[in-house]
Amino acid sequence: MEDGKSTVRAVDRALDILLCFTSKTDWAMTEIAEHVGLHKSTVHRMLATLEEKGFIERDRSTDRYHLGLKMWELSANLSRSDDQATIWLPEMERLRDRLGETVSIYVRDGSERIRMQAVQSNQPVRRVAPVGARLPLYAGASSKVLIAYSDPLVQESIFGDPAWLYSIDLDQYKQQLEEVCLQGYATSFEERETGAAALSAPIFNRTGKMTAALSVSGPASRLTMETMREYAPVMMESAKRMGTMIL
Repeated sequence: MEDGKSTVRAVDRALDILLCFTSKTDWAMTEIAEHVGLHKSTVHRMLATLEEKGFIERDRSTDRYHLGLKMWELSANLSRSDDQATIWLPEMERLRDRLGETVSIYVRDGSERIRMQAVQSNQPVRRVAPVGARLPLYAGASSKVLIAYSDPLVQESIFGDPAWLYSIDLDQYKQQLEEVCLQGYATSFEERETGAAALSAPIFNRTGKMTAALSVSGPASRLTMETMREYAPVMMESAKRMGTMIL
């Protein structure tokens, strides 16, 4: 019986910590401890578990915590009018109708990227993009965007993954990332999937932080490199509008 009470108490404390993030987006550990009325050592253990499970992430440059991407995966089955994935849908649909291809939103989770929202192309031959799918970071236009605009410490962590050693030429890849930052968008042509191409642009929130990658993808026969260069200004303008919708 006592073990059951202890388990319930631990869950209750973990939920109290998560609920802190309803009032502001990031917290220091000492702030959380004071807010929920728990000892710092207890909060530290709780945060470590939540971080391990992906519900909380720690910014290693500031040592502050924010909600993790596991929350997005949980919310994929919710229908809310105030989350980013829903807020961005009208703009994504406009972009799909203008370019005629599948439009997706990606966010980074460790050494992977997650498709958090998608609007499918209406064309008979198209790329189908399931929401919630996890994809490797070492291939694809949106991967380049997510890495190119990340903190240098984050980049080092990503490149330290052994999987990269067997997948790409890292020096060449880093040159591509420099080009992405210069031109403001990234392209990929049959990098991850034969016959597929993609164009991606970063979405920056109103504080200037990159929060996601906007991507349009389709058959390489339609999305040629020339076509993607023509579409790039349209993509970047859509990404800019989407960024003004979030804090």
